[in-house]
Amino acid sequence: MDDLQMLQGAWKQVRFEENGVIEPTDIHGGNGRITTIDGDRFAVRSPMGELLLAGRFILDPTAHPKSITWIDSMGDDAGKLLPATYRLSNDEFVFIASDEGMPRSLVFATSPGLTLRGFVRHRV
Repeated sequence: MDDLQMLQGAWKQVRFEENGVIEPTDIHGGNGRITTIDGDRFAVRSPMGELLLAGRFILDPTAHPKSITWIDSMGDDAGKLLPATYRLSNDEFVFIASDEGMPRSLVFATSPGLTLRGFVRHRV
């Protein structure tokens, strides 16, 4: 099964880091939120079903490390290309994203002064 197929379905956020801080306030909903991936589209919803974020992505599983570019369709980052690096297995999806115009992160750790996001999502 290829990475795009493995991503399909619902994922629960269980970890969040930003600017070197573990579990800061997450404007996109925080832990327990559900991300649903359908094709190259994603939607993040609260456990009550409220839409918090949506958009699409461009996946490149042949890059080293594997890359994904997020393109939000709503919110402060709407229309921006957010470069990210990801890891994927049957039960885990981890990505770390940089702000638009920043280099794609090569490590799965955030640092103070950088706006990098790291999430771990498990299938629900």
